[in-house]
Amino acid sequence: MADETVMTDAAGVSERSGRVLAPGGGGRSAESWKKDIVRQLKHRDRSQHTMFQDLIRFYTQLLEKTSLAKGILSCSVRHPSSDSSSSVSSLLQRNSQLKKTTGELAYQVVELQQQIKIKECVLEEQHARLSEEERWLAGALDARQELQERVGQVQEENGALKMKYDSLLERQREAETRLREEKVKEGHLLEDMIHLKKQAAARMNSRNERRSRARQANLQKELQTAARSKVTVDSCSSAPTSRSTSPKKENHDPESTERPHNRLFRSASATSPRILSSIRELFEKRRGHSVCSLEEDLMCPVGICVSARVPVRARQALEAHEQGINAVRFSSSSDLLATGGTDRVIKLWEVRAGSLTHRATLEGSTEGVTCIDFNPMGLRILAASYDKSALLWQRDESVPKLTLTGHSRKVTAARFSSLPHQVVTGSADRTIRLWDLHRAACVQVADVPSYCSDLVCSENSIISGHYDCKIRVWDTRTVSCVQELPAQGKVTSLDISPDHRQLLSCCRDDCLQLVDLRRWSNDRMCFRAEGFKCGSDSTKAVISPDGCFLAAGSADGTVYIWNFSTGKLETRLPDQHSSSISAVSWSLSGEHVVSVDKRGLAVLWSDI
Repeated sequence: MADETVMTDAAGVSERSGRVLAPGGGGRSAESWKKDIVRQLKHRDRSQHTMFQDLIRFYTQLLEKTSLAKGILSCSVRHPSSDSSSSVSSLLQRNSQLKKTTGELAYQVVELQQQIKIKECVLEEQHARLSEEERWLAGALDARQELQERVGQVQEENGALKMKYDSLLERQREAETRLREEKVKEGHLLEDMIHLKKQAAARMNSRNERRSRARQANLQKELQTAARSKVTVDSCSSAPTSRSTSPKKENHDPESTERPHNRLFRSASATSPRILSSIRELFEKRRGHSVCSLEEDLMCPVGICVSARVPVRARQALEAHEQGINAVRFSSSSDLLATGGTDRVIKLWEVRAGSLTHRATLEGSTEGVTCIDFNPMGLRILAASYDKSALLWQRDESVPKLTLTGHSRKVTAARFSSLPHQVVTGSADRTIRLWDLHRAACVQVADVPSYCSDLVCSENSIISGHYDCKIRVWDTRTVSCVQELPAQGKVTSLDISPDHRQLLSCCRDDCLQLVDLRRWSNDRMCFRAEGFKCGSDSTKAVISPDGCFLAAGSADGTVYIWNFSTGKLETRLPDQHSSSISAVSWSLSGEHVVSVDKRGLAVLWSDI
């Protein structure tokens, strides 16, 4: 009975473990089915040893415990002892424990089989992902191969472009070399031409002087001859009658009658229309080489200020702009004022009866305005802007007529040159450019070693101020620096007197300096005052139109005015500005001064 129970349990365990015993398993010995299980386990071990290692260990323990229990039971049946009752009970207890252990092990086997299935699913998923990754890797390798081919092609193209670039660069260098040589030749030719013209003028002057001396000698001889000759005049007869009645004198001294006639002819020819026309042609030829034509000279107004008035009080203060004002300028007629600031517009104001009236707004700049200038007629307005350009308006048009682009950084200064169709701009990109308004194109570029803060124009020259504490003078004909003047600090602004004899510079060392342009020396007058402080790198100072006073705004909102002749402070104008004054402008009539500040306030000052 015990043997049947053990075999039944083993069959149950075999069935639960997924193994089916051969028919007639009850008649098979323990060794036969054990060997069969071992053989099957070895087969599985060969196929899935690593995955099912834990399951094999648990199952081997189960078989060992089952075989041990079977041996114990068989021994107890074959050799019954005297105390059979106690041993049987103990064996039954152990049998029940073994059955319990066998059931637990069988349950663990089932759980392990489920885990094996789960791991097989995971393994299949990993195999699928692996195959997908392999396909992606193959595609990536193909893409990498294509990219390598493209890189090779691009490198070849870059090599070809590099060769072309090198050839173009070499050609550019050759062209620049030729250009420099041509400029040098042009300078030599210009010097030779000037020298030849001087020689021609000297020869002409010498020839004219010799002619004049010969004429004077002839005149003296004629006068002496006329003084020695005797002429009888009949008071009752006319000149022709006297000549006809004195044939002897005519035959005796024929030259005495011809020489007075020749003298009269020469005197008349000296003031004849032919001489006047030749003199006029001479002056017209000389004008052909001057800066402006005759029509331009006739049209260009010449402003003259006999005496500028020193302002003593504010006539009007108004919020001219929504943001800070950077530039202010009077027109040549003094009845129009232009202001420009960081709000990107220029406003025109009419100056009447000591007040400012808004007239027009000029738009077109995409960033703040840094500088404003009127042409001599007051019909055009030029402005520099933070948007790397300079703009030109007609006075009665709100849209710019021209936009001059070419600078790589903000334009800090823009001025009309001595030629009516040319303007000059200075920029933070360390260049000064000369523009032709007829073509709206840059015709000359001068590279400077430092940031250009401001510039002014004189006849055949441009004067620029820089942050490297230098003032440079440029010849517009050769676009070359002909002189450098040292300054005491960063140059914030420049202004030139109406007679082009004095140059005013404002520097960051809180000092105004006045240079005599007739001597071009390092000697200069310095103007300081207690409390005066230059408020920014673009603070602008001005010379009065009569050249007797200097005006500048301070960081404390006060306008300072110095006397040129005494070198001392003339007056202070406080209590109107609450922020740093950025610019000051003096009207050409000498009647008004306007100051503007960083908060958009404009103040009109006068002596009345």
